[in-house]
Amino acid sequence: MLLSFSDIIVIVLYMLITLVIGLSFARGSGKSMEQYILGGRNLPWWVAGLSMVATTFAADTPLAVTELVSQQGISGNWMWWNMLTGGMLTVFFFATLWRKAEVLTEPELITLRYGGKPARFLRTFKSLYLGLFMNVVIMAWVNIAFMSILEVFFGFSFQEQLLWTGAVMLFTAFYTALAGLKGVAYTDIFQFLVAMAGCIILAWLVLDAPQIRNMEGLVSQLPEASLHFFPEISSVSSAGTQLTLGIGSFLVFTALQWWASWYPGAEPGGGGYIAQRMMSTKSQKDSLYSVLLFQLAHYCLRPWPWIIVALACIVLYPDLPPDKARLGYVMAIRDFMPSGLRGLMLAAFLGAYMSTISTQLNWGAGYIVNDFLPGIRSNMKGNSVLNTRFTVILLMIASLFVTTFVQSVTSAWAFLLECGAGLGLVLILRWYWWRINVWSEIAATFAPFVFMSLNSFLGIEDFPLRYTITLTGTTLTWLIITFLTKPESQSTLANFYERVKPQGAWQPIALHAMQSKQQAPLYLRCIAWLSSVVLAYSFLFLSGKWILGMYDEVWPWMICVAVSLLILIRVIPAVTKNNG
Repeated sequence: MLLSFSDIIVIVLYMLITLVIGLSFARGSGKSMEQYILGGRNLPWWVAGLSMVATTFAADTPLAVTELVSQQGISGNWMWWNMLTGGMLTVFFFATLWRKAEVLTEPELITLRYGGKPARFLRTFKSLYLGLFMNVVIMAWVNIAFMSILEVFFGFSFQEQLLWTGAVMLFTAFYTALAGLKGVAYTDIFQFLVAMAGCIILAWLVLDAPQIRNMEGLVSQLPEASLHFFPEISSVSSAGTQLTLGIGSFLVFTALQWWASWYPGAEPGGGGYIAQRMMSTKSQKDSLYSVLLFQLAHYCLRPWPWIIVALACIVLYPDLPPDKARLGYVMAIRDFMPSGLRGLMLAAFLGAYMSTISTQLNWGAGYIVNDFLPGIRSNMKGNSVLNTRFTVILLMIASLFVTTFVQSVTSAWAFLLECGAGLGLVLILRWYWWRINVWSEIAATFAPFVFMSLNSFLGIEDFPLRYTITLTGTTLTWLIITFLTKPESQSTLANFYERVKPQGAWQPIALHAMQSKQQAPLYLRCIAWLSSVVLAYSFLFLSGKWILGMYDEVWPWMICVAVSLLILIRVIPAVTKNNG
């Protein structure tokens, strides 16, 4: 695909604006580790929230949605829609706790919640495991997705794809290393707006294509099952392009995955860059509002422009094989974007890619410097910031190296879900049950790999079965170890309780601790959580039915939106009371 002069101007202008925004925060970010990693804990809630949305909009996201829709219709999106339930749990049960903890990174919470050498070991291990290993692998997958876009756009060879990806990554690492979190967050917003604008324009243009003409023309040419919002459940797993979902997969997605698994960007109890953004806000209330904005925008506002194009690709490119279906999105850009707008769409993909990479580099470097490197934790100024900036560059180089060995991204989600199966419940309960100790989390961290190896040894390949075995084995393992080992010391638990003031099963500790301000009862948090889940799903389905022209089916969802919104408006003031 050749770019016109106007396309090149659009891309260059986009890169310059990104650089100016990022570098404008460079001076302030170098003052301390708190300024660099958390933006001085002074981000407005809407900045932190939109930054989360931008980070989860990776370069491969529209392509992945296109593949899901081509194989299982709209209902294929339940593979990620199911995570809304756990995301809203973070909003009302964990957002304010992360802000009150006053830690710089997620691994630092470990030595606040637990004590002794085992806690220091776990903190060190997790900082390296998450900040280096998992982080580099995730960036490599994102790189591969971006390279596939370059292949379709320009017909580049693998070496050329890697070269241009490295150049864009170097540009991203440059402003990320200098700007710190605040610069990353504000560039995220600009990049997200450009990316969504491009996606909306593309959806509009494909609907105007001669083969489709309008939404009615699109709907009339699609199999009815592809328009179903809920999957047709079968007794066996989905096979290729059948518009059904196995009962095992459905139960894993809807009943287990959202609370049981650690997954980047959807960690039970918060974590990773989601926790980083929550901790960077001005107050506990801002922390709650930021992640609420993220969940609503992530699930309610973003999906439909992608889904419309994905449905159109079924009509426009019927001969694409299943393993190439995701490339239909890029082909639609090639075939229907005019000069100038084509440059905007490439800039949109650049924005999606850069917002994800900048965040991964920033928080990954923070983990390594703040929690892994010896002697760094006690020095929060000067050379620690310099070391973090240097680590950003090293992470970039490592991810490019790993990219040369990654062949596919299609099984990435399954691998990540399984290697964290069973850990999620510990990450939730460590805030609400005093009896969870460091050995509980160590067991839940390592046990999945034992049961994954057992599954492989036994030749079990079916994902729902593998996942269920790993989840069950891990949960039983950490529960047994919890009750076979001693609880954390009274002083460690009291220190954590005094700082965070958690609710739940903390009676033995609360009796000996200073009484805190009256907080909202847990049942009110449950009401807020459930009503927000209903609100988000109802708005998602309402907007989808309306966009697809199914006007006679919108009324039930409108009622659900109105009722759940009224409940949420009544409950939120009580939930945020005395939360800062």
